[in-house]
Amino acid sequence: MKIVLSESQYTRLIETEEEQKVLRIPSLKIFDDDWYALQKFLELKGNPPYSISGDLSLRQTQVKSLGNLQSVGGGLYLTNTPIKSLGNLQSVGGDLYLYKTPLESLGNLQSVGGDLNLIGTQVKSLGDLQSVGVNLFLRDTPISKKYSEQEIRQMVNVGGKIFFEL
Repeated sequence: MKIVLSESQYTRLIETEEEQKVLRIPSLKIFDDDWYALQKFLELKGNPPYSISGDLSLRQTQVKSLGNLQSVGGGLYLTNTPIKSLGNLQSVGGDLYLYKTPLESLGNLQSVGGDLNLIGTQVKSLGDLQSVGVNLFLRDTPISKKYSEQEIRQMVNVGGKIFFEL
């Protein structure tokens, strides 16, 4: 596969290693909203740590890994995907929807700025999660049966409500 970028697009994607170690990608639109084209590009660059400034919607795709993705500035939507790990993901600025994924742990994720939807997941561990800006949805998860609302609030700062059932 060949990817053609203008010089200005290339400049926006690549910052010198001295200035920054995380590759900043403004939007998946640079790759015509093609997740696999982005992955090919990252592979050619040696799979560096990267972030996406805007929203990232991978709903109902076959994505299994986020690679070295460290942050998403907007929302991240992984509904109905086979993803089992969030890898190196540390923060999501907007909503994070993991509805009906086989995910068992949030791993390295530390913060979600909006809603965190875990309905119908296999999540047993909140991992390193420290804060959820708005609501936390836990219906039909192993963690909803293991902890009370008070226990979850002692582990994670939730700005809104925690929903165990509808």
